[in-house]
Amino acid sequence: MKFSGMTIGVPKEIMPGEGRVSSTPETVKKMVAEGATVLVQKTAGEGSFFSDQQYVDAGATLVDGAEEIFAKADVILKVKEPLFNKDVNKHESDMLRDGQYLITFLHPAAPVNREPMKKLRDTGCISLTLDGIPRISRAQSMDALTSMSTVAGYKSVLMAANYLGKFLPMVGTAVGVIKPANVVVIGTGVAGLQAVATAKRLGAVVTAIDIRPDAAEQAKSLGAKAFDTGVPASVAIGEGGYAQRLPEEWLAKEIEAIKPVIKDADVLILSALIPGKLAPVLITEEMVKSMAHGSVIVDIAIDQGGNCALTEAGEEVVRHGVTISGIKNIPGMLPTSSTWMFANNIYNLLAYLAKDGKIVLDRNDPIVASTLTTINKEIVHAGAKEAGL
Repeated sequence: MKFSGMTIGVPKEIMPGEGRVSSTPETVKKMVAEGATVLVQKTAGEGSFFSDQQYVDAGATLVDGAEEIFAKADVILKVKEPLFNKDVNKHESDMLRDGQYLITFLHPAAPVNREPMKKLRDTGCISLTLDGIPRISRAQSMDALTSMSTVAGYKSVLMAANYLGKFLPMVGTAVGVIKPANVVVIGTGVAGLQAVATAKRLGAVVTAIDIRPDAAEQAKSLGAKAFDTGVPASVAIGEGGYAQRLPEEWLAKEIEAIKPVIKDADVLILSALIPGKLAPVLITEEMVKSMAHGSVIVDIAIDQGGNCALTEAGEEVVRHGVTISGIKNIPGMLPTSSTWMFANNIYNLLAYLAKDGKIVLDRNDPIVASTLTTINKEIVHAGAKEAGL
């Protein structure tokens, strides 16, 4: 059997506000059926509305605390990167051991994760980051980044509507008509397209900005106005049709081109990403200053550094009269839907890697090559190395 003799650990997530869990009773049942012993920390699923009894019924073994999970498991499945666990007064990385596997979102290229990545490296654990899953046909069922981007795009617009001091749709009143809000979405990949669709459903006027012509066309098909940045496709599009890092001269031209659109925006949804690398900074402090007081920026790209120069990771701040949200775990705010997708993604990756009760890493395999982050006390992730690790 695929997981025969393997012990898989599912600790409770400890990031404040995080409601997700890495495995559902449904995926636990599949792992147990394939020969695994699955250890689930008590109350791990409560934030996603899964009870301990549901995990027991699926064949899991309930464990009181995180330390026992980390001590006994061959593989740790998590949603977020290792953090300091106040309950046991230890960092999760300090509970990992040499040769143990960790599969989670690590975002190794993000500046805020520079020191945590070094700490993770020194444990000797073999870590794989889910944000590195390549967007190829055979990896679609493992692509947690796409799944979570769907959630983040939807929820980001709802968050912006809460921050904003005006209606999103046009509203007719006895004293006159209130104009609809202007929503600008930068980066129309999975998250951006979901943001466009949600903002349109809420009645906003939506403008989409993406340096890739095909992505801009997709946004137009959802009812957005597409803004041409002037960046040629030959410069903008990288391997697999994804955006690539622009040379400095073209990045400067893009920033200059979008300034008038940013100035008129009531809401900015920022989701411009380069796979496995640091997100480009597209919104400068000068551009934030040009926006009307009361405007809103939701920076979905914050896990990879953020698209706005003033975004603070994990924080909601007001700068120059503009509310800027750098909340890192937006999908965790919609835990039932996001956990269902995430748990299936991580199960499919683990099932792909497991052979007769062991994880087998073929480093020539694109899925392994792009997700493998630390091994043999080295950081091997390309994006992290490019970021100076």
